[in-house]
Amino acid sequence: MKRRIIKIDRNKCSGCGLCAEACHEGAIGMEDGKAVLLREDYCDGLGDCLPACPADAISFEEREAAPYDAEAVKKHLKERKAFAPPHAGCPGSRAAFISRENDAKSTDQPFTPSPGRLSQWPVQIKLVPVGAPYFNGADLLIAADCTAFAYGSFHEDFIKGRITLIGCPKLDGIDYSEKLAAIISGNDIKSITAVRMQVPCCGGLVNAVSEAIRMSGKDLSLRTVIISPDGMIVGDR
Repeated sequence: MKRRIIKIDRNKCSGCGLCAEACHEGAIGMEDGKAVLLREDYCDGLGDCLPACPADAISFEEREAAPYDAEAVKKHLKERKAFAPPHAGCPGSRAAFISRENDAKSTDQPFTPSPGRLSQWPVQIKLVPVGAPYFNGADLLIAADCTAFAYGSFHEDFIKGRITLIGCPKLDGIDYSEKLAAIISGNDIKSITAVRMQVPCCGGLVNAVSEAIRMSGKDLSLRTVIISPDGMIVGDR
């Protein structure tokens, strides 16, 4: 049957996951850091997800689609609730305690602070000037906000020797790709490293960087590092 149903623009999607939280039918899920319509018959066409999307990536379309199936939705939600953890929303906002067995410092050992390795200011993607002189000849680090807090040696292993930009697609609610493309295309960037957290919404940052490289027209490879909430590198490619 022909009916109204949502349409998700993957190119605009920032991967924040807010639409999936807003959908009362559970019709939207996250795959590879992007929102997807899981099944046509889960979507009632009312569009509770539209105002939740900060990237304007969701719209309505009239097309041939399976009719809305209230019974299937009821079963789907029941199954999801049965297998879901206590917090069924975005994993990026799920409360968790991280145990550290060796955190206690010996009182007879003097504390020596490690030097900071940040070499420029500002660092927020939204604030940094596109034509800042430090971009020329730079090895660029584009990192999710939380990564420096999760990974203990972040300054030494990632910030040192690089120009650092940080952002959070979910909190900022914008698409970074155009500004990053302007930075990459307008400056002599040597290399790009993206560091993200191991949560679905963080995939939006890497997607934006990949799109920015494509838009710039430059032949640059992208190194992507994934950090777990307990501070381990779980991916480096």
